[in-house]
Amino acid sequence: MIRKVLLIEDDTQMKEFIVDYLKDYNFNCIAFETSKEFLDEFQNNQNYDIVILDLMLPDMDGFDLFKKIKKISNIPIIISSARGDIGNKIHGFELGADDYLAKPYEPRELILRIEHILKKSSTKKVQVGELTIDKDSRTVSIDNYEIDLTQIEFGILVFLVENLNVNISREQIVNGTSLDEYTKSRTIDTHISNIRYKIGDDSKDPKYIKSIWGVGYKFVG
Repeated sequence: MIRKVLLIEDDTQMKEFIVDYLKDYNFNCIAFETSKEFLDEFQNNQNYDIVILDLMLPDMDGFDLFKKIKKISNIPIIISSARGDIGNKIHGFELGADDYLAKPYEPRELILRIEHILKKSSTKKVQVGELTIDKDSRTVSIDNYEIDLTQIEFGILVFLVENLNVNISREQIVNGTSLDEYTKSRTIDTHISNIRYKIGDDSKDPKYIKSIWGVGYKFVG
């Protein structure tokens, strides 16, 4: 199966190299050098599997473009940048990046990172304890009894489960789901409270969603 990659990279030589290299591994890579070209394509066609995003672009900061991409689609994003300091990496992951590769890197590593992310995102049905989450039908059930979650609640639950046993901040929840970037912390807490109630998770002695003081939440399983 040919998988489709959307690349934004303003270094022409690097761009052409990545496109050719990915082709050897059965990836169809469409590449752009500016955020405007990229957005023109992505707003009209979201039929891609993953985005590789450079941060140092001529017409927009890469982090700003990242936010625009996530408003259009929750597509997986790998940040590929010469800005490899820990501050930029932390900010990238806080925004919801699936991975962060600091240049220079071995191109084979990029392939491995892409394959790992796509394998994780292709798992449509997830079982955690008594919970069964079906991403295709967008349903959640406990012992074959379907739980009625809103679209936002479902998105938050899936995001937490995809980051199993990882401390997740409220900002990461906002950036990793369809929530508006100006969503307040107490709104996140309300959604979490509703999810807990619907799946029968006691906030005082949680089985699934644990509160992490000063951070946010962690889904355990």
